[in-house]
Amino acid sequence: GRPGNQSSVSEFILLGFSKDSQINTILFNIFLFLYVSTLVGNGLIVTLIHLDSRLHTPMYFFLSVLSMLDMSYVTTTVPQMLVHLVCQKKTISYVGCVAQMYIFLVLGITEGWLFSVMAYDRYVAICYPLRYKVIMSPWLCGAMVVFCGLWGVSCSLVYTVFTMRLPYCGPNEINHFFCEVPAVLKLACADTSLNDQVDFILGFILLLVPLSFILASYIRIFATILRIHSAQGRLKAFSTCASHITVVTMFCGPAMFMYMNPGANASPERDKKLALFYNVISAFLNPIIYSLRNKDVKRAFLKLTGWGRTTE
Repeated sequence: GRPGNQSSVSEFILLGFSKDSQINTILFNIFLFLYVSTLVGNGLIVTLIHLDSRLHTPMYFFLSVLSMLDMSYVTTTVPQMLVHLVCQKKTISYVGCVAQMYIFLVLGITEGWLFSVMAYDRYVAICYPLRYKVIMSPWLCGAMVVFCGLWGVSCSLVYTVFTMRLPYCGPNEINHFFCEVPAVLKLACADTSLNDQVDFILGFILLLVPLSFILASYIRIFATILRIHSAQGRLKAFSTCASHITVVTMFCGPAMFMYMNPGANASPERDKKLALFYNVISAFLNPIIYSLRNKDVKRAFLKLTGWGRTTE
């Protein structure tokens, strides 16, 4: 079609998961449960870290930022998905779609980079324990979080502008449960090969750079752990890292698969399932993974609820 707004799409239809209303009702209940649990679990972590002065350390500061990101992250997509699962009308306005895409990317990119900051924090804690407090000053911690946020805000702008500068004139059914770049690109009435290249390069920078930071930190960490003489010391050092590695793998694996796989090869059905993984499921599991492995968080929880008085 001729460029210009002669037949521009004003809204999109999100197809979601299934046309079967019974399946959708079951999915509604599952996602509602996951969503509420994610808000409660992450909210509890933020509250405990805020209230318990023993948790006012860099590691827990980053963990509370992660929890806030996760709560915002699921809120950009899940409430709308829940509405669409039970309503007949599954539309989202053009502006709503752009906003959702942008906010989702900002939070996702920020989270990816925050993981590398958290890995650096573990690296300093395990490799330079005596200088840890000096190196990880409150100023540095704050600056690193702000840096992650700025990365998120600026790179998402590039992604979103590049996706939305294309003309959308005809089909407006997005085979996904929210406006995610690869799914929206499929509807463009123009050649998307430049987008595929830009998205690949951005995906490379935004996923592989933090991942290589994380790997580098962990290689150094494991080298240090192996030199610890006591088995108990080794185990303790390893277990603080294990939860971080689990969370990073769950989040980055599917995201890499999706964003570094250009438009032509994308399979909507597979992409929807992958997106659930790094959007809904990792946000739900983060607090569980971090707090179950963690004596300090458990202790803070018991103290807050008053169950811990006997053991103190």
